Amino acid sequence: MNYNETVEYLYNQLPVYQKIGGAAYKEGLDNSLALDKLFDYPHTKYKTIHVAGTNGKGSVSHTLAAILQQAGYKVGLYTSPHLVDFRERIRINGKMISKQYIVDFVEANKAAFEPIQPSFFELTMTMAFKYFADNEVDVAVVEVGLGGRLDSTNIITPDLSIITNISKDHTQFLGDTPEKITAEKAGIIKAGIPVVIGEAEGSVRKVFEETAGRVGAPILFAEDERIIKSSIRTASGWLFDTRYFDQVKGQLTGYAQLKNAATILTAVKELIRLGYNISTKAIREGFAYVVDITGLMGRWQTVQTNPRIICDTAHNVGGMKYIAEQLAGERYGKLHFVLGMVNDKDISAVLDLLPKEAIYYFTRASIPRALDEKELASKAAMAGLTGQVYHTIKEAIDAAKQASATNDLIFIGGSNFVVADALEYLLDI
Repeated sequence: MNYNETVEYLYNQLPVYQKIGGAAYKEGLDNSLALDKLFDYPHTKYKTIHVAGTNGKGSVSHTLAAILQQAGYKVGLYTSPHLVDFRERIRINGKMISKQYIVDFVEANKAAFEPIQPSFFELTMTMAFKYFADNEVDVAVVEVGLGGRLDSTNIITPDLSIITNISKDHTQFLGDTPEKITAEKAGIIKAGIPVVIGEAEGSVRKVFEETAGRVGAPILFAEDERIIKSSIRTASGWLFDTRYFDQVKGQLTGYAQLKNAATILTAVKELIRLGYNISTKAIREGFAYVVDITGLMGRWQTVQTNPRIICDTAHNVGGMKYIAEQLAGERYGKLHFVLGMVNDKDISAVLDLLPKEAIYYFTRASIPRALDEKELASKAAMAGLTGQVYHTIKEAIDAAKQASATNDLIFIGGSNFVVADALEYLLDI
């Protein structure tokens, strides 16, 4: 098989949550452990950092990887889902895994792993772990796929665990209350391994404290550390005045990045305590050039000007509240909102957060899980949102551009997959 055929095999022969949702979800770690044994426990050959949370874990993972790379480490980065290219999931020092490695891995090992009947995510994770081992990385930043306790990645024993925050998402798997979701995500907390919590209050904080106490894990709450003394958001990014690392400028401009930065800096402080050699210069460079170093996309990303087009992968209540707040603070003539969602989210709660004065272009991403654009428009009408329906992202974007003046703002979001289709179209990638 060539590369395209190999990727099609991965998508078509293995259950893919990204495309079909719950039918692809396999509860438990049995498959991951079997694959790990098959490939001689590759993740034990380098240090790891484990990152979970409802929102922000992608930004936190990429920024940590950038900082560690600037500190001189050879860094593996495993994240999901990808936006445009499958290879985005697996990087070393910002460079995507080679097409040939993927082809060779599947061809050489298909007969061995097929009897295990892994999911797409389980096999992709194992491929990443082996790729990192084969290339002798010093440390890998590993992002949790879904939840924590039963996520495939939870076979690792990291130097540090990080949980960014808790919001309602994937409730069919993780539970329908913040406490139940917290208990699942807290499942990555391990005996003797320090854990950094980004945001937590009330009953959520109590669950984290009880879990850490029960297993004997040191726990740090970023909000308690007060590591950021003050912050200013500019057009080119955040400027943080920090308690230990002087002034740090962040390349990511979204409102959510203030909370993410506190989590990252608390984690870096703990990594230094654990013996990692990370200079203030490396921290500044990692924050200032995270997109350039790691290839991160889709976080309040400006993809065009005149009119300005911004996209963001926020897709649940926790993420969308930041988007709504940020849009309210932007200056523009009219707001055009290209919106699509998947069919397993708390759609009504998200729609209630969105600006009612915007002109909406209801659409759908090119995946089976996409919510029908007419159904989305109907639900949106109940939330006081009005607009037209378009069957594809391209049609919706073209309509928004045609209707926009140069001082208008077009925002594209509601789903990772909407942003993926938009980037592929607008950036021709």
